Amino acid sequence: MDVVERHGDHAEIFVTERQGHARDLAKSAVRRGARLVMAWGGDGTINEVASALAFDEVPLGIVPAGSGNGLATELGISPRPEKAIAAALAAEPRGIDLGEIDGRLFVNVAGVGLDAHVAAKFNSADNLRRGFIGYAKVAGRAFFTYVPRRYRLDLDGTTVESRAVLIGIANGAQYGNNARIAPQAAVDDGVLDVVIVEESSRLQTLVNVPKLFNGRAESVAGYRAAKIRRGLIESDEPMDFHVDGEPHHGGTSLRIRIHPGALMIAA
Repeated sequence: MDVVERHGDHAEIFVTERQGHARDLAKSAVRRGARLVMAWGGDGTINEVASALAFDEVPLGIVPAGSGNGLATELGISPRPEKAIAAALAAEPRGIDLGEIDGRLFVNVAGVGLDAHVAAKFNSADNLRRGFIGYAKVAGRAFFTYVPRRYRLDLDGTTVESRAVLIGIANGAQYGNNARIAPQAAVDDGVLDVVIVEESSRLQTLVNVPKLFNGRAESVAGYRAAKIRRGLIESDEPMDFHVDGEPHHGGTSLRIRIHPGALMIAA
């Protein structure tokens, strides 16, 4: 790549072939002595590469090419590949935090409830519409069909019980596309922002939940947020959750924690 050669570096380029392949490629690059690993893709690809580089000195660079690009937006990374690569090559790496839920690391946002439900539907094999429009279509249907459940949370020793539409665990402030679920969150503050959105009526949910995706989350009735280092989410039934938009199945309890400064980033 010209931009890399102009900087005096040599680049190896690999294309992922399956889920988990980006993680394997990143680990291999570290073993070969790479000074920087670039993730070119969406939040799921970035998550895989970041998980491979966690707790190591090799920094992550990002070329945003996903549906939302929430982390890249928060970090001020250009959507133009040439600029993003050049900035990463010239940057002084710095540490940012990583979150963890049920043993899985996340860089930006994890969640339980509506956003996990939407992530599962959006990533299903029968969803052929990708990008922001495809995500909005899936989310719009979910507003009318999703049924909240009751949760018990331990947030740094404070107990909360809630019938929640969603529980967001935010390292970064937004899902992407300016959907700022946790406007006060920062990727380098050493804490996670846990956001709980409760449902008092379905009509109120239908009116208010779209605000979670248009930058007005804090104006939603039933919205509450807490900054924590450790927590526990419990429910009477197994919970689905997502990490950086990738859906997973969990049990009746999910442990969450922050890993301050666990990832080096070049941006």
